[in-house]
Amino acid sequence: MLADDDVQRVQQLNEAYRQITTELGKAIVGQHQVIEELLIAMFARGHCLLVGVPGLAKTLMIRTLADALSLKFSRIQFTPDLMPADITGTEVIQEDKASGVREFRFLPGPIFGNVILADEINRTPPKTQAALLEAMQEHQVTVGGQQHRLAEPFFVLATQNPIEQEGTYPLPEAQLDRFMFNVFVDYPDEEEELQIVRQTTADVQFEITHTLTAEQIVELGQIVRRVPVADSVTRYALKFTRSTRKEKGDVPDFVQEYVSWGAGPRASQYLVLGAKARAVLHGRYYVSTEDIRAVAFPVLRHRIMTNFNAEAEGVKADDIIRLLIETIPADETETASHGRQPEVFRSADAG
Repeated sequence: MLADDDVQRVQQLNEAYRQITTELGKAIVGQHQVIEELLIAMFARGHCLLVGVPGLAKTLMIRTLADALSLKFSRIQFTPDLMPADITGTEVIQEDKASGVREFRFLPGPIFGNVILADEINRTPPKTQAALLEAMQEHQVTVGGQQHRLAEPFFVLATQNPIEQEGTYPLPEAQLDRFMFNVFVDYPDEEEELQIVRQTTADVQFEITHTLTAEQIVELGQIVRRVPVADSVTRYALKFTRSTRKEKGDVPDFVQEYVSWGAGPRASQYLVLGAKARAVLHGRYYVSTEDIRAVAFPVLRHRIMTNFNAEAEGVKADDIIRLLIETIPADETETASHGRQPEVFRSADAG
């Protein structure tokens, strides 16, 4: 159970969520689901990969989010000639003019911020992409044998263009797995696009109000992890990831036909963490199966590797996830007609 102080913090986070979305709405038209998924990942202490065609305000969205949260923003434009030291920083020789002594001094790179925009991350070679791995996982960088801690909170929000693949270096699966969410940024609808054109072609000024400090974000992230989750909901999340691993045998037919490699244990962790953060953002002190379903797409879409059959028939990872949502029972009533409790809700030692 949550303590009384934690319950007040949950209410504070719910209020902050409404304020942040209001502030983002000053600069961003629509994209409500994208904004929610970004905030879920941030309060769950995860990183995001945003995939969308150019011109959908991905960079503006991330910069505005950093402003609304009073966080230090750094943008790294990934190019083929970018080197690891351009991201992490480097050591230079500095001479003390008084004593004449020379010593190495570390000059921090742009990775030393709170919100890091890795723009077009697939445009740089693997060696430079790998410079982010230690920072994303350990929240530190190692230069010249010395470890340098990064400021908290620390989030990497990377963008990727899905349609232009010439001269790009696709992220390996091991690095994709480091991103909690793969967020799809879609085109706006007609009314939203009309509002975008009106707003961006006129002399419109807006000021973003700070809503939370860095310390408050770290504290609220700890509250998210303390939210209780029923075993049945955790088993429901596990069923999603375990149903994608066809080498384990007991999986749906469409997984056997279209999936070459399934999601690992990190997907199960992020499903539960994402569901906790979503519940708290919506002002609830418990996690439901609806929360699991809501985060299933961004958690799983980059962790399910489809095969040639899927490519030939135009089946995407999102289609697999949609079928899993339809197939996996959310509660006992969905399969009451079968006369037995679904496997996902049985205890580990049940017969």
